[in-house]
Amino acid sequence: MCGSKNIKTVDDRKWLCSDCGFDLYNNVASAVGLIIALRDGRILFERRAKDPRKGFLAFPGGFVDFNESAEDAVYRECEEEIGVRPSNIKYLCSFPNTYEYKKIVYKTCDLFFTAQIDDENLKPQEGEVLSFEPHFVRSEQELADLPLAFDSAKKTLSVWLKQNPAQKNNESLHHSNIKSFFDMEKI
Repeated sequence: MCGSKNIKTVDDRKWLCSDCGFDLYNNVASAVGLIIALRDGRILFERRAKDPRKGFLAFPGGFVDFNESAEDAVYRECEEEIGVRPSNIKYLCSFPNTYEYKKIVYKTCDLFFTAQIDDENLKPQEGEVLSFEPHFVRSEQELADLPLAFDSAKKTLSVWLKQNPAQKNNESLHHSNIKSFFDMEKI
């Protein structure tokens, strides 16, 4: 780079220096999310502890690190955020997403997986997860009522519902062993 101030954005895809010809592409970041259906049929959500969309619901997940596969990111993020290693991971779908953080807009490709967990004694990652909130998602109406952090998660749950028609008939009222982080604090 020549240090010129003549750098321009081209088609929101790259920066180009007209003086030396240097160009830098603004590539999409990869992120993963994990749909975990609990024993009673509810889906595990986290209440986000930080921006963007602090206080909204999200799946366990996050950005894929350098030199890491999406599958490895699923294991790492799940262990970091909920303290449990998932099993039976299966790819579900992907959607583009916009992730605005500290006034910088990142375009992401969010890859979603389904998984199971054997241990429902979850440990929220401090600074990332306020609480765990399992919810039934048996219909598009229940999906619409959820305060989800990201549109890609809503689209993914819609795909998941179509692929899991039995979920619509699951009227189980059994309670999971998962307690919210706030409930655990009171114990």
